[in-house]
Amino acid sequence: MSASWKFVGAETSVENNATSEPNQKAVRIEKEAPKGKGDNILADGRSQLVDTPAKQFRRQLRERRREKRAADLVQQDDEAIVKLENAAIERSKSVDSAVLGKYSIWRKENENDNSDSTVRLMRDQMIMARVYLSIAKMKNKPDLQQELQSRLKESQRALGDTAADADLHHSVPEKIKLMGQVLSKAREQLYDCKLVTGKLRAMLQTADEQVRSLKKQSTFLSQLAAKTIPNGIHCMSMRLTIEYYLLPPEKRKFPGSENLENPNLYHYALFSDNVLAASVVVNSTIMNAKDSSKHVFHLVTDKLNFGAMNMWFLLNPPGKAAIHVENVDEFKWLNSSYCPVLRQLESASMKEYYFKADHPTTLSSGASNLKYRNPKYLSMLNHLRFYLPQVYPKLNKILFLDDDIVVQKDLTRLWSVDLQGKVNGAVETCGESFHRFDKYLNFTNPHIARSFDPNACGWAYGMNMFDLKEWKKKDITGIYHKWQNMNEDRTLWKLGTLPPGLITFYNLTHPLEKSWHVLGLGYNPSVDRSEIENAAVVHYNGNMKPWLELAMTKYRSYWTKYIKYDHPYLRNCNLNE
Repeated sequence: MSASWKFVGAETSVENNATSEPNQKAVRIEKEAPKGKGDNILADGRSQLVDTPAKQFRRQLRERRREKRAADLVQQDDEAIVKLENAAIERSKSVDSAVLGKYSIWRKENENDNSDSTVRLMRDQMIMARVYLSIAKMKNKPDLQQELQSRLKESQRALGDTAADADLHHSVPEKIKLMGQVLSKAREQLYDCKLVTGKLRAMLQTADEQVRSLKKQSTFLSQLAAKTIPNGIHCMSMRLTIEYYLLPPEKRKFPGSENLENPNLYHYALFSDNVLAASVVVNSTIMNAKDSSKHVFHLVTDKLNFGAMNMWFLLNPPGKAAIHVENVDEFKWLNSSYCPVLRQLESASMKEYYFKADHPTTLSSGASNLKYRNPKYLSMLNHLRFYLPQVYPKLNKILFLDDDIVVQKDLTRLWSVDLQGKVNGAVETCGESFHRFDKYLNFTNPHIARSFDPNACGWAYGMNMFDLKEWKKKDITGIYHKWQNMNEDRTLWKLGTLPPGLITFYNLTHPLEKSWHVLGLGYNPSVDRSEIENAAVVHYNGNMKPWLELAMTKYRSYWTKYIKYDHPYLRNCNLNE
């Protein structure tokens, strides 16, 4: 090279793969500047670098290549993300949607696929230990039998009622190891596929029978609890009865008797033998009424609770409303010669059905219809609803209320609902396939099959507006008597008042808006809270009545808010919220 050129330096350039090979050395050669031009000579004698057009072009080219490479990398990342998302979507399609409602990855128990695996392992070991224990006994292996029995007891003590791995004792892994060893030993000596399968099948059948037995016991106990009156309510009733019969006759009368037959007022029918429950119905109705002076309550009870019911409302009058209490046993016209159900209740077959211990529908034989043997079906208070015009001959309309309801709104608008010539105004209860006629009636019977539609919608007792004028025109009580006579052997329906009600008011029931009457607070833990809050009437139908200890706590406050627990009679009988 010419003397006018020299090496300024050699620099190593590490370029991206798109611009040059890695670690490629570039030697920059520059022409040496003339000595006389100091402005191009640095103070230390090095020549100043001068950008030529060629250098600027190469630099711009390198920058464009870097930008292109960066864009390519970003695009590759986007494509990778899309691929991952598509793969996740494909995996999600394989998830069984039938169980999505029961499973959520956010639920604590699903944080780990193997949660509580130790507990499950111990249970499995205990099952196999019982199988081999039985086979060891059968094949006369006393040493192995004793060893299995010892390990089984250890595992049972260690497991106890534990349901989670976190609650297990630290010695459990060692016990699992020892049990595994003895099970391996038993497998080597005793394993017989046919024998093991037979033992497991027998254990499964035994467990199944135990579950069925426990279910029957649970059903029986819940039905028994539903039939009972708590001691506190019984105590209150007895104290009130004593006080009532100590009153002179002139002080046993309610004010407002002139309103009892006034058809222009709002009349309610309430048939109950539970003083506290009746008080809640009356109190809740009056507290939510706009003008209590226009409301009239017609209560009917039995002779045992007649004094208590009178005394309670004499001591606690419902505002300005009129109230009248009657004794069903004093309705002389309601006798077995007129009323088919009374005649049937006096029959030997009915007494046998209710009271004979070895009847084939008892608990011991696995009957599923224990609820039909509830003593309330023996009471005429339950059947009096079919005789409303006879009990209240001068009224045109009456609102029938059960004693296990709570009123939350003013009900007077119900009297202005046009029933369109029907007799009964009620809220329907049918869904897509349940609470229809075929649930309540025996459609294998030809009388039922040719008279009714099995898919006809059911409706609810508990809050019903009855047009008594139309009732008399259509002879509703006569229709009820006809079908009740046909059901003497209980082949058309089981006992109760809803099935004959569905029959009697067939095509004569006008559906009300569902918000008037919300049901299920006595058996369904999933009733929507907004439905309850917006309901005019809430109904504790089912076994879990609000006055019982087995009531659902989440619904009980709707009932207890209408009880004054500081009342002397409630305090003296230990009735607490």
